[in-house]
Amino acid sequence: MNEDQASKDHQRALVISTLARSLRNFAYGAFAVVFAIALSERGLSPSLVGATLSVALVTGALSSLSTSWLERRVGRTATLVGASVLMAISGAVLVMARQPELLVLAAALGTLSPGGQEVGPFAALEQTAIARGGSERHATRRFVFYNFAGTLAGALGAASAGFLGSTSTLWLYAAAGLALAGLYPLLPPHAPMRAPAALSAPRRWTYTETLTLLFGVDALAGGFVVQSFIAYWLHVRFGASIADLGWLFFGANVLAALSFAAAIPLAERFGNLRTMVFTHLPSNVLLILVPLMPTFQGVAIVLLARYALSQMDVPTRQAFMMEIVSDEERPRMAGMATAVRPAAAAVAPLLSGIALQSSIIALPFFVAGGLKIVYDFAMLARFGRTRPLVETDTTVDG
Repeated sequence: MNEDQASKDHQRALVISTLARSLRNFAYGAFAVVFAIALSERGLSPSLVGATLSVALVTGALSSLSTSWLERRVGRTATLVGASVLMAISGAVLVMARQPELLVLAAALGTLSPGGQEVGPFAALEQTAIARGGSERHATRRFVFYNFAGTLAGALGAASAGFLGSTSTLWLYAAAGLALAGLYPLLPPHAPMRAPAALSAPRRWTYTETLTLLFGVDALAGGFVVQSFIAYWLHVRFGASIADLGWLFFGANVLAALSFAAAIPLAERFGNLRTMVFTHLPSNVLLILVPLMPTFQGVAIVLLARYALSQMDVPTRQAFMMEIVSDEERPRMAGMATAVRPAAAAVAPLLSGIALQSSIIALPFFVAGGLKIVYDFAMLARFGRTRPLVETDTTVDG
């Protein structure tokens, strides 16, 4: 392939991946507002609502973890189209089912997003395609563009939930899955992944494993306050309507999208890691303050301030993890990073539901904020002196 064709394919991969992310996040944003409330409307108790959110996160993690294996065996396009069809089926089952068993079954298909976060193989394969295209120097800019478009779409999705209501939003989720199934075949072809050679010795502990472990701590913390739970918490505590919640999360996600632009000069001046940590830390202090606010308006102000800071670590985190591992390791890194977040978060919604049912309503926010602060300091301590990878050595020193 000549350089001109390669450049066109790189641009096409970025555009198609960004369109897919935007469409998916629009559905995720709307779905996260209504999911827990819809389960409650179908008669599930707070603890069962939390348990169903946990099932969705566990199976979403398993789906993400299988990304590399599926790509090697059936190819990238088949993997993405198959997951899109499962997304459509999940949304349709949620609309039509009333029995708790069928609701759990829909959650168990691995393509429901309770918190607006990525589940399934989508993000891992898109991020790998984006990282492989263009210069390493501008990787952060490409990830900012990708995340800006997706987050803005998520904001619009959240706002739409207030107009659509729960049933129409679930149908929207199903329709988005079908649309994605038609979009992914437009991705440019790429060289298939080779199965890894057999190792004569156990794999050494690498940056991939270390980052996955730390991302798991952050995800566990985030699981206590996934967007669906926050929406449900506000609905229970203040009687907030779906329309009120939709506009709140619209504003939150718009601020998050706008914050990505600030990540570019910060990352170029201070580096991806320091930008991640020093924007994430104050947002976690704000998270701890959320349950201390006495009114819905007070909570809304604190949440909006938090979202203005908390998402700047997303494109910088993606660029950082891609710059310190080899090209061959990137699909595995992206797959594990995507998988660990819903997996580690899975137990937390169940505990949050129990806390809410037991009237310990502040506990999830305190635990989440505290664990996220621990994660921030651990990232800085472990990777503060790490430099971008030049060769293919991904082994952690020491």
